[in-house]
Amino acid sequence: MHPDNNQGRTWPSPAADGPVSARVRLPASKSITNRALVLAALSDGPDPVSVIANPLRARDTMLAAAALRALGTEIIESRTDWRVTPGQPAPGSAVSVDVGNAGTVMRFLPGVAALTSAVVAFDGDARARQRPVGPILAALRHLGADIEDGGRAAVPFTVHGHGAVRGGTVVLDASGSSQLVSGLLLSAPRFDEGIEIRHEGPPVPSAPHIAMTVRMLRAAGADVAELRSGTVVSSSGASGPGPRPDGWRVRPGRLAVGAVTVEPDLSNAGPFLAAALVTGGTVTIGDWPRDSLQAAGAILDVLARMGARCEVGADGLTITGTGRIRGITADLRDVNELAPVLTAAAAVAESPSVFTGLAHTRTHETDRLAALAKEINALGGDITELPDGLQIRPRPLRAGAAGGPFGSYDDHRMVMAAAVLGLVVPGIRVAGADTVAKTFPDFMEVWAGMLGPES
Repeated sequence: MHPDNNQGRTWPSPAADGPVSARVRLPASKSITNRALVLAALSDGPDPVSVIANPLRARDTMLAAAALRALGTEIIESRTDWRVTPGQPAPGSAVSVDVGNAGTVMRFLPGVAALTSAVVAFDGDARARQRPVGPILAALRHLGADIEDGGRAAVPFTVHGHGAVRGGTVVLDASGSSQLVSGLLLSAPRFDEGIEIRHEGPPVPSAPHIAMTVRMLRAAGADVAELRSGTVVSSSGASGPGPRPDGWRVRPGRLAVGAVTVEPDLSNAGPFLAAALVTGGTVTIGDWPRDSLQAAGAILDVLARMGARCEVGADGLTITGTGRIRGITADLRDVNELAPVLTAAAAVAESPSVFTGLAHTRTHETDRLAALAKEINALGGDITELPDGLQIRPRPLRAGAAGGPFGSYDDHRMVMAAAVLGLVVPGIRVAGADTVAKTFPDFMEVWAGMLGPES
């Protein structure tokens, strides 16, 4: 953890004076926006221009757009959409890509860079240098890419593009991030031999995000098969229930995104849904997708287990708190982005909780397990770090028990966790809260709007 990253605006997180009652519209999905941008930049059909409607405009997506522009792609922004025309940088040119602290940029763009004929230098925030990217760099080298990283297996690194990537079969351990698989899959249709990926290691986290990549590739015309122990488990259509894949195969071929409309970001729904749970109120999320590319079912399942009533109807998703918050034991591997706000809710529940499947979140924007334990315990909480999760024993919490503000550690999800706690623990102040702009620039305004004009 890096307490020095708590610099910036200190935000007084507002308390709720009773059950919340609000209708909220969320910003678009970062995960879908950045995948759509990459696929659009790699499109090579008869009409290669793609239209991305309702894109997210936040730090991570603007970094992705800037990176693709540096790699020769034209992106024309309007109020409602982005028009993307593929292009290439001048052969032999030197290009710089700022990944910031965006995992999608540092892991999705190296494959794109390897397909150019430019020298592409990747660098980013200090924290980016500690996040796992080595496995995808090693995989790309095995597939024929030319990448220098000075032996760091991390940012900064330089991709020497030679205009093509051979492709082929590669084995990697993707237990550090599902983006290590997605980053290879997205560029694979443009590799000469396509790709066959085999994962060897602990389970891959965030499996629904790989399924999202597969669905978006197929929608763009790619031939993608999901494998289990080398056997095809899905070769067309949406990924369904059954054995989880441990391998993926993409045939070489053309891509054509055409037009895509980006869904609301369901991970960013987490704090608002938790607000209904912890205050015993009601929150409706408009435009909740009925057939989502995201892990909608898993999100609602864990909230229901903690005591919320969930109903999807014509108005969207409505979450109602029952006045009780149940402690649960849950593997959050597939919905790990919700772990901070669920931990906040569990800290004020009526019984203990144990959340597992979260070891990889130690290498997210911060070490989330250590950060959550430290900050909630500073309020009087009782959270114990486990090797792959947290044990939460509810205790009365009090703001200012340790004298300082709630640390954000330059992590947008820590800001959201603090906001949930602030509803029922008056007086919480959040250091460096502006970092929430990574995926939700208007979060504090929308949060205040949920509580009414006096918040």
